[in-house]
Amino acid sequence: MELNTGIYEQIINRLFKHKLEIEDLKHYYIGKKPINRENVAGYLSQYLYTLLKQVMAQLPDNDQGVEQGIDLTNQIIKKLVQDFNLDSDNLIEKQKEILTAVVDKTRCEYPDVAAYINSITPSTSLTHSTLFTGRETNLYSELRKEILSSDQIYMLVSFIKTSGINLLYDQLKKATDHGKQLRVITTTYMQATDFKAVKRIASLNNTKVKVSYNSDTDHLHAKSYIFLRKTGFHTAYIGSSNLSEPALREGLEWNIKVTQSELPEIIQKMRNSFEGYWNNDLFEEFIPGKDDEQLRNALDKNYETPIDYSVLDLIKAHDYQENILEKLRIDREVHHHYRNLIVAATGTGKTVIAAFDFKRFREQHPTAHFLFVAHREEILKQSIKTFRQILEDYNFGDLWYGNHEPTSYSQVFASKDILNNRLESLNLPNDYYDYIIIDEVHHIAASSYRKIINKFKPKILLGLTATPERMDGEDITQDFDGHIAAEIRLDTALNNRLLCPFHYYGITDSIDLKEVHWDHGHYDIAELSKIYRQNDSRTSLIFNALQKYLPNLNTVKALCFCVDIEHAKYMAAKFTLAGLKADLLTSENEMERNVKH
Repeated sequence: MELNTGIYEQIINRLFKHKLEIEDLKHYYIGKKPINRENVAGYLSQYLYTLLKQVMAQLPDNDQGVEQGIDLTNQIIKKLVQDFNLDSDNLIEKQKEILTAVVDKTRCEYPDVAAYINSITPSTSLTHSTLFTGRETNLYSELRKEILSSDQIYMLVSFIKTSGINLLYDQLKKATDHGKQLRVITTTYMQATDFKAVKRIASLNNTKVKVSYNSDTDHLHAKSYIFLRKTGFHTAYIGSSNLSEPALREGLEWNIKVTQSELPEIIQKMRNSFEGYWNNDLFEEFIPGKDDEQLRNALDKNYETPIDYSVLDLIKAHDYQENILEKLRIDREVHHHYRNLIVAATGTGKTVIAAFDFKRFREQHPTAHFLFVAHREEILKQSIKTFRQILEDYNFGDLWYGNHEPTSYSQVFASKDILNNRLESLNLPNDYYDYIIIDEVHHIAASSYRKIINKFKPKILLGLTATPERMDGEDITQDFDGHIAAEIRLDTALNNRLLCPFHYYGITDSIDLKEVHWDHGHYDIAELSKIYRQNDSRTSLIFNALQKYLPNLNTVKALCFCVDIEHAKYMAAKFTLAGLKADLLTSENEMERNVKH
């Protein structure tokens, strides 16, 4: 057996001892050093790791091989338990399973917890080191998962580009909004850093950025990303990629991922080095607004003129809406009422007011869980569109109605029926939602709404309606601290020219309804419809009123509201027989309307 010349760091086992004895080495220098207390852990653990890996690789490629591997490992552990007082809890259970996550389902905003965990778990291992060469898994896609699954994020890069921040911004914002800590160290080296990129990242919650303005002194050219987890499965990346799109996604960059499980001493040294830089006076904290000019001067670039957003047709709160928003603020901050009722005439923008109110709340509570409840699909779709425009966040919210399931419970525009049916199966605590809006809240007395109101205890409950007075006499203000927080009634809206003026005529009905059964605030629908459909004199009265009050029937477009479907069919047929174009929209042909539009 030939012993090659060169340098070694090889434990002298029996094989190498034999080689040294049989080789004619009298003309060779044989270098040796002792295994001592300082290096015994590193050398011997690595030596055992190599041997065990060789043995495990020879085991059968089936369940029997797995069981043999566990048995061998447990035999070694038992020896350590016996001789070194190692805790027997280290013995491996026979289930052959690896723990991948622990999540409080009552605090998880995702209906499919397993899918959510899979989406934030890095593709590469949390326990084994990996090399990225720019050919296989993109570094940026892995960093996004590392960010979402970490509790603390440290970045040390020589420069930051807007293109790089754009790749990771959504994940960084989500993490920092949820209380995760982000610290970034960068430089003005070669003026390669983008001012807007630094300011954007420094404006995130729970984030601090430090900048070296003297690249001649620090010579910082490192690129590293450190991800710390409460579970102890820390990971870190060291390599050639700065925070730019080409470096993270397109370039032939080399980066190595190291793990706490495999290389704890490297992780610790990276953390220590980062802290050393962080506490060095060469690196100054950048505070957006306060330090803008200093950073601009250091980067010495021509900055574009800011966009004048006043020329754009963005949704803005009108004066009367601002007045209502101010009343809401006073109701909460001065009177400590957090269950607020808004009465606003149709057309005055109840949803817009609510969206601006939530925007103000969200600025103070960026991770707020939000629920909007309405009884119709169209209202939900219109409302989510309005909220997204006002919040300037087109990823905000998820619809929940019919067969449409939300991907997350954190921001939901939900049908009251589906929410009511799912309440018992939801694993959400009573205080899960911070801000709840009930649209058309005059329906709140109904049992389907009562279950929702009784289930959740939000920080803010906002009710919206144009008609708070109910025919059955129920007082809906009981759910809103006994009062109306702000209101703009129809007459006020008309007098202030907020709505188009209109004329209305009351026509004496020829039908006596005294004998129609009255129950819970309304007539019996079937009885009422039958009477209306059996009496052509009432239809004649309607036609005569149209002739009397309208100048030209052929130029009029009108909506006619009927008691039920049969009544609607009857009236449409009568209008058609009279020579007027008429059609009907009911629950039976609502799907057809959706397809057409």
